[in-house]
Amino acid sequence: MNIVVDTNIVFSAILNTQGKIGQILISGSNHFEFYSIGLLKDELKNHHQKILKISGYSTTQYEEIFQTIIHKIHFIDDIFISDKSLESAWDLTKDVDENDTLFIALASEMNSYLWTGDRKLISGLSAKGYKKLITTENLYKLFLKNEHKRRK
Repeated sequence: MNIVVDTNIVFSAILNTQGKIGQILISGSNHFEFYSIGLLKDELKNHHQKILKISGYSTTQYEEIFQTIIHKIHFIDDIFISDKSLESAWDLTKDVDENDTLFIALASEMNSYLWTGDRKLISGLSAKGYKKLITTENLYKLFLKNEHKRRK
């Protein structure tokens, strides 16, 4: 199953590697293929100091966690997203949260689910009939089910 992850999911995983989101991203690559836009790495680097402050990590700890998580994600440069997917995503996000346009466009381009924890985005997209969203709870259930099968 292909899943596009947005910024808030990756931030959450970095801040709490032992939580559900961290577990899914770090250990879920046995069951899921995670994708995101290339610009996500830049966004994470831009918020490096903020993440250090919130998490209490040393620079070394942060770098190890950062590398572990980003190596679980396939990053796609936005130049590979079609104009059609970009336009469709813009129509969905322009009055909800335009900063998420590229994530929606990538999910559309790949015909995959978008994994986000952004409730405003989920609500806004759902109201517009967008169905390719997956919540952490639903993904965690799939993760546990797949882990159980794998260990049998």
